Amino acid sequence: MGEKSIQKQFYGYLWAYILVALSGCLGNVVDGIIVGNLISEDGVSAINLSKPINQFIFTLHLLINAGAGMLVAYALGKNNIADARRFFTRALCLSAGLGVLLAIVGGLLFPSQTARLLCSNEHILPLAQDYMQVLLIGNPAFILMWGLSTMVGVDGSPKLVSAAVIIDNAVNLSLDIVFIKFFGWGITGSSAATVVGHLVGIAILLSHWCKPENRRLRLQFGGGSLLASWKRIISQGAPLALASICLTLLLLSANTIVLSTTGRAGIFVFALCMNLLQVYNLFLSGTCQTLQSLGAIQVGKGDGYGVKAVVNKGLRFITIAMVVTCALVWIWPQGIARLFGCDDPAMLAESNHALRVFALSFIPFCYIYVLMIIYKLYSYHKMALFISLALSLTVIPVLWAMSQWAPKAIWYSYLVAYVIEAIVIYILHKSAHVQFKIKPSNDAA
Repeated sequence: MGEKSIQKQFYGYLWAYILVALSGCLGNVVDGIIVGNLISEDGVSAINLSKPINQFIFTLHLLINAGAGMLVAYALGKNNIADARRFFTRALCLSAGLGVLLAIVGGLLFPSQTARLLCSNEHILPLAQDYMQVLLIGNPAFILMWGLSTMVGVDGSPKLVSAAVIIDNAVNLSLDIVFIKFFGWGITGSSAATVVGHLVGIAILLSHWCKPENRRLRLQFGGGSLLASWKRIISQGAPLALASICLTLLLLSANTIVLSTTGRAGIFVFALCMNLLQVYNLFLSGTCQTLQSLGAIQVGKGDGYGVKAVVNKGLRFITIAMVVTCALVWIWPQGIARLFGCDDPAMLAESNHALRVFALSFIPFCYIYVLMIIYKLYSYHKMALFISLALSLTVIPVLWAMSQWAPKAIWYSYLVAYVIEAIVIYILHKSAHVQFKIKPSNDAA
C-alpha cells in the first residue's frame, strides 16, 4: 500500500473516530455547560461525580467491541468473512446482554445506593442521583452506539459513522435545552437527552446494512465455540479495558479525595479539569482507534511499512492536537470556567491555576496511552498490559499523598504521576530490548 493511499485511509478513519469519540465525551461536556448555566455549579459537580459510571460503561464497550473490532479487522484483512461475521455477532450479543444487566441492577434496583457510593455530599446528592439513574437505565444505548460505530468503521463506512455521531450530538444538544428549560426536567433531562441522541445514532448506523455491498458483516450465530470466541474478544480488548477500569477507579478515588480535601468549590474546579480531559480524549481516542483498526489491517497483511506509516501519522497528529489544545487553555483558562456558568471570584482564581496545570499533565498521559496501542500492535502484550494498569493506578497514591502532606499542590498530582510512569516505561523499554517489528504471532491474533 502506497504512502498516499495510507494517508487517505488514515485521515478517513481518524476523523470518523474523532467524531465517534464525541458520542462518549461531548455529551458530558455539553451537559456540564448547559447544567452549569441553567441549574448551578453543583449540577456540574454532580455530572462529574457520575463519570465513574460513564467510564465503567465505556470500559464494557472497550472490553467487548474494541477487542472484537481488532479481530474483525484482522479477519477482513485476510478476507476471512466467516470469522469476521462470527466475532461481530458475538460482540453485539454480549454488549446488549451486559448493558441490560447493568440497567436493571444499577438503574432500577439500586439507584440510591449507587449514587451514595459516588457522592458523599448531601447537598449535591439529589442532583447526582437524578442524573445517574437515567444514565444507568439508558446505558445499553451507549454501548451499542459505540460498538456499532466501531464495526461500521472497520467495515469501510467511516463517513456514515461521522454522520451518525454528528446527528447524535446535535439531537443531544438540542434536547438538553428542551428537556431542562422547557420541560422542566432539571438535571434528569440532561441524561435523557444523551440517551435519545444515542438511539437516533444507532438508527442511522443500522442503515449501513441497507445496501447489499455493505453486508460483509452480518449476524451469524452458528460455527465455532461461543465461549472460545468470547475469550478471544475479551483477551484482545483487555489492555484497553484494563486501562479504562483503572481510570474508573481513578475517577472514583479522585472525586472522593478532592471532595474531602477541597470541598464543594474544589470539586467544581476538578470537574472543569475532567471536562478538559474529555477534549484531549477526542483526539486521543480518534488516534488510538485509527491505530487499532487501520494498523491491525496492515498487520493482518504483513505490511511492516504500512504499520510504521500509520503509527508515525498517529504520533504526528496527537502531538499537534496537544500543542494547540494546551496553548488555548493557557491563554483562556478563566473563559473555560465562565463557559460552565462560574462567576465566583475564588473559583475563577482556582480554575485559572488548576486548568493550566492539568493542560500540561495530559501531555504525557496522551503519549503513554498511544504507546500502549503501539506495543499491542507489535505484540508486546506485557508492556501494553503494564501501561494499561499503571496509567491510572500511579495517580491514586500520588493524589492521596498530596492531599495529606501538600493539599495546596493537589492539582500537580497527575503531572507528577505521569512523569514518574514515563520514566519507568523508558527503563522497562530499554531493559526489554524492544524492537517494533511485526511478529509471526500476530497471524493468530
